[in-house]
Amino acid sequence: MKLKEIISLCNSELRQFMDAREAEAVTREICDVVLHYDAVDMVLRADVEIHPVLADKVSGILRRLRQGEPLQYVLGVAHFHGHNFKVTPAVLIPRPETAQLVDIIVDDSDERADLRVLDIGTGSGCIAISLARALRFPQVEAIDISDAALQVASENAAALKVKVDFQQADILQMDDFGARRYDVIVSNPPYVTESEKAAMEQNVKDHEPAEALFVPDDDPLLYYKAIVRYAAETLRSDGRLYFEVNERYAERVAELLRINGFSDVAVIKDSYGKQRFVKALH
Repeated sequence: MKLKEIISLCNSELRQFMDAREAEAVTREICDVVLHYDAVDMVLRADVEIHPVLADKVSGILRRLRQGEPLQYVLGVAHFHGHNFKVTPAVLIPRPETAQLVDIIVDDSDERADLRVLDIGTGSGCIAISLARALRFPQVEAIDISDAALQVASENAAALKVKVDFQQADILQMDDFGARRYDVIVSNPPYVTESEKAAMEQNVKDHEPAEALFVPDDDPLLYYKAIVRYAAETLRSDGRLYFEVNERYAERVAELLRINGFSDVAVIKDSYGKQRFVKALH
C-alpha cells in the first residue's frame, strides 16, 4: 500500500465520525507519529510503499479511534509546550490551556535562577518538566497519588533530559509530605464537579482517569483548600502560588487565597476567554 492510499484511507474512515478539517489533522498526526512522514513528505513522497506491518498498525489505530479512544492514548503521545509527552490512560491528556499556565509562571520568574518549584498532582509531568526546561536552573519537585502516573512522568523526564524529583503523596494529606520551602507552587488539581460530567465529551468520561478530573458537587474547592493550607506554610516570602481552575469557581478560589493571607491575587483568562487561572503572592 502506498502512502497516498494510507492517507486516503485515513481521511475516508475519519470523516465518518469527525469533520473534514479534524480528519485531515488526525491523518497528519498518524502519518507523523506512526509512519514518520511529515506534511511535506505526505505530498512529495505520496507514492512510497508502506510496509504491510505499518499499514496494519494504521488500520488498528483507525479501529480504536472509531471506538472512541482519544487520539493521544491511541498514539501514546501528546504535544505540550513544544515537546512530545508520553501519555497513557493513567494520566490526563495535557491541554493547550495548561501550557499557558506554564508561560505565566515563566514570565513571572523574570529570569530568576535556582527557584525551588513544586507541582502538585503532576500526572504526566507536563507542567513540572516544562518548567524544568524553561526556568533557569530550577529545583523541581512533583507529586502525585498514582504510582502509574509517576512512572509515566518519570519516563517523560528521562526522555526530555531534565531532572525532576517525583514523589508519591496525597494532595488531601499534604501534612504528611513535610514542611519544605518553595518559591513556586503550582497545581492543576481535579476541578470538574460531578454535575458537570453529563456535559463532557464521552471519550473523556470513558477513557481519562476520573480521579484526576472530578470533585464532589458539595465541595468543589476540596483540593484547593488543602493546597492553599500547605502553600501558606511552605512558600517563602514573596513566593507564588498558581492554579488552573474551573471557570465557575475562579472567584471563589481567589477569595480562598485572600482569606488565607495571600496578596496580589489575580484571575487570568485563557486563550478562549475563560477564567482559567488564579495566581497569588505569599
